[in-house]
Amino acid sequence: MTHSLAELERCVARDLEYLALPAKRWLPDVQIGGEVVPDVAVIGGGMAGLTASAVLGQMGARVVAYDARPAGFEGPWATTARMRTLRSPKTLTGPALGIPSLTFRAWFTAQFGEAEWEALDKIPRLQWMDYLRWYRKVLALDVRNGHRVTDVIPHLDHVELTVEGPEGRQTVRARRVVLATGRDGLGGPSLPSLAQDLPREVWAHSSDENDYAELAGKRVAVIGAGASAMDSAGTALENGAAQVDLLIRRADIPRVNRGMAMGNPGSVYGMRDLPDDWKWKLQTTLADAQVPPPRASVLRVSAHANAAFHLGCALNGARVENGEVVLDTTKGTRRYDFVIFATGFKVDWAKKPFLSRLAAMTRTWGERIQPADGARYPGLLDLPDLGPGFEFQPRPGAEGQGVGNVLCFCYPAVMSQGNISGDIPAISEGARRMARGIIGGLWREDIALHYQRMLDHAVPEVFGDEWAPAPDPQGAPA
Repeated sequence: MTHSLAELERCVARDLEYLALPAKRWLPDVQIGGEVVPDVAVIGGGMAGLTASAVLGQMGARVVAYDARPAGFEGPWATTARMRTLRSPKTLTGPALGIPSLTFRAWFTAQFGEAEWEALDKIPRLQWMDYLRWYRKVLALDVRNGHRVTDVIPHLDHVELTVEGPEGRQTVRARRVVLATGRDGLGGPSLPSLAQDLPREVWAHSSDENDYAELAGKRVAVIGAGASAMDSAGTALENGAAQVDLLIRRADIPRVNRGMAMGNPGSVYGMRDLPDDWKWKLQTTLADAQVPPPRASVLRVSAHANAAFHLGCALNGARVENGEVVLDTTKGTRRYDFVIFATGFKVDWAKKPFLSRLAAMTRTWGERIQPADGARYPGLLDLPDLGPGFEFQPRPGAEGQGVGNVLCFCYPAVMSQGNISGDIPAISEGARRMARGIIGGLWREDIALHYQRMLDHAVPEVFGDEWAPAPDPQGAPA
């Protein structure tokens, strides 16, 4: 048991040494445009980007990651997320990649002890962010903050990125590029069409960096019943909102998280290779059931007398009258000062202009399958049809343009790979699968070089003085 972070960090170094990690540099230094390029560039420095960078580095790759946010504020945890604690069990190992000293538990107990660990219920959100900051530091991951990627151009043997950063605009090339861009990785918020009828200053999406202190004394409508709806409502109430109404289209709040039944190694390793009809059946069933909000999040809201849950209350229209937001619902007309849409995310390439070239080349599930009930689930059909290692695949006419050199290691991979690239439970397994595909592909591309290395290898292991030749049976001198 370690008793300080410094001691734990020495333990991490020892564990990596015992595992002979990272691997010795074996990839060739490849020059493109007169410069030696990274083997992999990762877009995103949040949990998925850190895990991807770590495992690729362990395999001997040279990796650089880019994130637009300041250091320590990558991902949602310290920016747009508003839950008090994670919903995942504290025992999940997350990005530790099978190394006990890299787990959240090791980090926590090194500072607070085993008794505090036993007393801990769920992991506080901001403490999880502190752990990820430490993870990045102890593994010395190369993350370039304040760098926004504005263009992604696939080529046959590399990918070209345009990056805006403190040094201005630069062109960066890498042999592979990994998109670790989070829940909205290939799009943005999913909004009802009536949001277009409202001025932008009177509404926000739950993923926006909204200043909830500005809601003090206001009447607020939260649209939705999921975790983000409860977190948004709870935060508004705690910041002094006069009234918070949750407008919930369904007649009841989902009670059972059916996806929990898939939380086992079988689904992690088996989902990718399921037949298409089974993948469709699983994902549409989960979409119909929806994920319930955490009980603690619902209680956080219901503890306030000025909160109300309006079930079976669907939106029909929205407008502004006399400075008020007027919502027409199936339960009458309601008036508010501000609306928060907690309505999830969708694939919408137009909201990610830096991916516009990739969007024109990439095959979707809607181009792969034509299910009879497809019109009910356009969001699933919009997901990218990925290869076995998370690589994008070309749609007809885009073959031979290098689209497979870009990988989708974020939530939209769920239809192809299962939920192993966006959430804590299986992030390590997803990262390993993705990294193995990259590393194996690079080795195959360089096979002529590796073959020549084999031929050139001339380090003897036997020197000829280890034995004496047997005498010739005819008496001839040996």
